Amino acid sequence: MTARNTTYSGTDFYCDVAIPDPDALEVVHEDERVLAYHHTRPFWRLHIVVVPKRHIASFTTATEADEADLRALLEVVQQVARAVEAEHGAAAVLTNLGAYQDSKHLHVHVHSGPQR
Repeated sequence: MTARNTTYSGTDFYCDVAIPDPDALEVVHEDERVLAYHHTRPFWRLHIVVVPKRHIASFTTATEADEADLRALLEVVQQVARAVEAEHGAAAVLTNLGAYQDSKHLHVHVHSGPQR
């Protein structure tokens, strides 16, 4: 069973499912700090998630100790967004906070096209 077909009911999909098993995902980028992949349940026609591999709860809880991971994350977000914009003519970059954040692990959505 791949992550795409998994029903997940926990609070940190990234630590529990995505990061431990990237082979089950359609990976766009992976290095020692960051994983980017096509969302398993996309909200937009093109929907990529970029996530730090080390657990950081959210953008607003990040501290100075997270600086290297945040720099790496933003670098990959920029690369992915640049590629999406070049190919599709537009890209949006979004992160959610608080009650809007379903998975309690910092992640950034890069998307383009209409909602599904």
